[in-house]
This record gives sequence, C-alpha cells and structure tokens, in this order.
Amino acid sequence: MMLGRGLPMRSGSFRPENLGQNALAIIGNLFFTFFVIGVLVFTIIAATYEPEDPLFHPSTKITNFLTSTSNATFVADSTVVKTGEDFMIANETAFGSSINASDVSNTFVLSTVESEVEEKEARDCSGEIDKAVDCTDPEVFHLMMAAAIDQFKDIHFYRFGKPVRGMNDSSCHMAWRFRPKEGKTASLYKDYRSFVISRSKNCTLSVVSIGDYHSGGNARKRKKHQKPGFEKTPMGDDEKNNGIQVVGESVNDSLPVIESENSFGQGKYLLYTGGGEKCKSMDHYLWSFMCALGEAQYLNRTLVMDLSICLSSVYTKSGQDEEGKDFRFYFDFEHLKESASVLDQDQFWSDWNKWHQKDGLSISLVDDFRITPMKMAGVKDTLIMRKFGSVEPDNYWYRVCEGEAESVIQRPWHMIWKSRRLMDIVSAIAAKMNWDFDSVHVVRGEKARNQEQWPNLAADTSPEALLSSLQDKVDDGRNLYIATDESDISFFDPLKDKYSTHFLDEYNSLWVENSEWYNEMTKLNNGHAVEFDGYMRASVDTEVFLRGKKQIETFNDLTRDCKDGINTCSS
Repeated sequence: MMLGRGLPMRSGSFRPENLGQNALAIIGNLFFTFFVIGVLVFTIIAATYEPEDPLFHPSTKITNFLTSTSNATFVADSTVVKTGEDFMIANETAFGSSINASDVSNTFVLSTVESEVEEKEARDCSGEIDKAVDCTDPEVFHLMMAAAIDQFKDIHFYRFGKPVRGMNDSSCHMAWRFRPKEGKTASLYKDYRSFVISRSKNCTLSVVSIGDYHSGGNARKRKKHQKPGFEKTPMGDDEKNNGIQVVGESVNDSLPVIESENSFGQGKYLLYTGGGEKCKSMDHYLWSFMCALGEAQYLNRTLVMDLSICLSSVYTKSGQDEEGKDFRFYFDFEHLKESASVLDQDQFWSDWNKWHQKDGLSISLVDDFRITPMKMAGVKDTLIMRKFGSVEPDNYWYRVCEGEAESVIQRPWHMIWKSRRLMDIVSAIAAKMNWDFDSVHVVRGEKARNQEQWPNLAADTSPEALLSSLQDKVDDGRNLYIATDESDISFFDPLKDKYSTHFLDEYNSLWVENSEWYNEMTKLNNGHAVEFDGYMRASVDTEVFLRGKKQIETFNDLTRDCKDGINTCSS
C-alpha cells in the first residue's frame, strides 16, 4: 500500500485504444496552425509589397536585362539599346476611345440644322466654284475627318485638330493623333496633312486628295487660343499624359537654366566626372548613365550631365570612335528634363564659377565607387562630385550601383525615351506603307562569312531559301520591309516577284540635306550638319521592323544556327 495521494484515474482519451485518434488530432491542429500563419504572412506581404523597378536586375545580368529574353536576334541586337517606352505595356484605356466614321457623322448631324442643309441643297453655287474654301467651316472639318478615316484604315484616330488654311484657296491642313491598329508600343503619333477640297455647282464639297505624311505643316503647331478639335474621349492636356510618348509633336530640347543666383545656391547637385564610359557601346553608356540618374533621384539632387557623347567605332562609317555627338541626337531630352531635375554640365560650371565663392558653396569630392549612395545621403554640401579614375573596370560609373547599392538604387528607365526626331522618321516610313506591312530581319555580313560559328546562315538566308521560308509566313503581294546588314540590296531582287520589298535607304529623303530632320538637327547642332550615323540607322531600322504586322527573325525563323555562334542557343 502506497502512502499519500493515490494516482489519478487514467483519462479515457489517453487509453491505449485512443492514442491513434489523439495523434491524428494533434497533427491536424499543427497543420491548421501553420496554414493560419501562412495566410497571415501572405496577407502582410500583399498589403506592404511595392513592385520593384520592372527593369531592375543584378548588374551581373546586364546582357539579359538590356536585351530580349527570347532568342530573337533583331530584338536582342546589341547595337540598339532598349529604353523606357520599350517596356511599357500598351494600355488602351490610357489613350481614350478611338474615333470612327459614325462618331464624325453623328456629330455633324447634331451640329447642323435641317433648314441649313435644305438651303445649301437649293443654292446655285455655279459662280462660287473658285471661291476660297473656308477651312474653319464645320462642314469642311467633318468632311476632312471622314475622308481621313476612310483612307487610312489601318490606324485608330484619337484626336483631330481644327483645320487651318493650306498653301492655296483649295487647300486645308489638318492634324490628328493616332495609333496603328495593331500597334504594340505604348506611343501615340501625330500626323498633319494637306487636303485638296473642291466645290461643285450645287455647293457640295468633296476631298479630291490627301497629301503625304507631314504635308500639312500649317497644322503642326496648335495656335494660341485656338479652340480644340474633336475627341471622342478627351485625354486632357499633354502634361497630364506623362508616360505616353507622342511622336510627331514639335520637340523642345533646349537646355534648362537656373533662373537666379538664389535658386542656384539653394540647389543640391550630383556630378560624375572621368571614368571609362567614353567611346563605349551605347548599352554600356546608358547602363552607366542610368546609375548616375538613379543615384541623383535617391539623393534628391539635380544631376549635372555632360551631353557630349563619343560614338563608338561600332556605329561609325569611318571605323573610328567619333567625338562631338550630342545626347539629344539619340534620346528624348525634353522628356528627361520634364521627368527629372537635370542640368547641362557647361551651364552648371558657368554658374558655379560666378557664384560659388561669393555664396560659400561647397563640394564633397568622392573618388571611390565603394562609397555607397546610402553613405552620401546625409551630405550637406552643395555639390557631390564623384571622380572616376583610369583603371577599368573599377572606373565604370555603374560600379556605384553594384553590391549593397544594387537593392537600393533603381534606374528610372521611364525617364529615358528614344529621340522623337528619329521616331518620327520611323513613323514616316511606316506611313508610306500605310502601316500595313510585314517585316523580316536578314542577318548576313560577317556572320554569314564565318561558317565555323554559323555553318548554315549563308545558305539559309539565300534568296531561294528566303522565298521558301517566307511562303507560309507572308502572303503574296504584301509590303515586306527587309531590315538587313547586306550591303548589296540587289541580292534580294528575286523576292520582288512575290512581295513589294522595301529597305531603309529607300526612304533616305527623310534624313538627307533639306529634310525636316536634317534642318532641325543642324539647328540643334549650332548650324553644323549632323550625320545620320550607324547607330541612328540601326535604331530606325529596328523600330520599323518592330512595327510590322508579322515579324520574321533570322535566328528564330530562318536558320537553325544560334545567334551567338555554335552551341549558344538557349534551351
């Protein structure tokens, strides 16, 4: 017999025959607990998550970042960099509703009194046939809109500007904004054309002809106090449409200036000087420049930038690096200065030399890229100047954004667009084909001659092979834009029997002397002519190719060879 309290009686739930049920219950409770915790964690993450820069990747992935993830050679061609608008999704709601013929006719019926129509039908206009057309007449406006919609069937119209007088009494000029119906880029385009209008003996007006792309120069700029034209769904003022590039609008890429000594002294600035970026490829230059711009954004400082660019020999006819190029030749500086605080380096130093001693402005000099932007956040000096040495690769600007800074500094790609002047050439070429064409990129050149790395390329891109490859991809008689590095265009003559072939140099009137592009670039370059260089050619060729309704690429569609040589195809 035991002393003290006896043992408690065994609970029924802990009897041997119930242990299996108890174990299952405990396991079930544990799983439920983990499930609840998981739901809570997921909810917290979802509520606090902020998407990273869609173009933000580790610098070790620079090649994949700047090029397509596909094996498509032309899209991934390293000679042409991608910019912010290439990564924007074309969101139709951002453009508003497109205008169709019924919208125009319904508006005209609503704005016209029935008695006015009967009066015009009864009038005898035999003595007024040669009278000047009143381009401000609503009837003329609606007639021109209807004619444009009827003639250009492969584009969507979003805004018509009010017509203005053209070059003579029977001519009116009108502008409109549009997008190709099968457009893949998040851009709007502006065209302005000349309309020839005739009047019959019974007062009826009709459009006799519509001029070529940008033939209606009087309608290019909207006049002050001019009433708005016609929009189905107004998009608002241009400044409210940031994020949508409008190709064809007048470009204002004048250099920003500081308004006063006081404003200059109150500013905070970041400047990069020296380094190994000079005369490198454009993708290297842009990757580094975007690091500097990203740091300036992080530090809330104005980026002082050198607009001069040394063009790599990769893009020049001479085969030599060429100094004296301008950032504005290749990129949309107007969009950049409206999106970020930037100053031209020459202008900055001019102001600095005038005022820094008088106003006690100070400099913080940084000569080690390992000093991170986070460490510079508390610097109070007016100017932070990062100085880079001569030893590569430690003198590359983009080293500032590596390591610890990589997860903090996000490159603001949405601030960098391609030159709208170059994109206007692209739009003009597409317009000459009525935005109704297919495109093929044919790589030949050095790669076709190097049969060790590309054993099949020469044969697969011969005219006979091209005709065979394209027969199931492109319909007979189609406009076919051929982007190629083949110098002898007659090489493609056999394709003319099946297709209406087009090449970049066919449109050289768009950039030669006295063209709109040539004149504007000469003015931008202080009266000196600007060469349409290799990078510009590649950029325009690429962009036209990308606007084809069907796009056939060399290494995806025409050959078994890999873009970068033998055994380099991605799985």
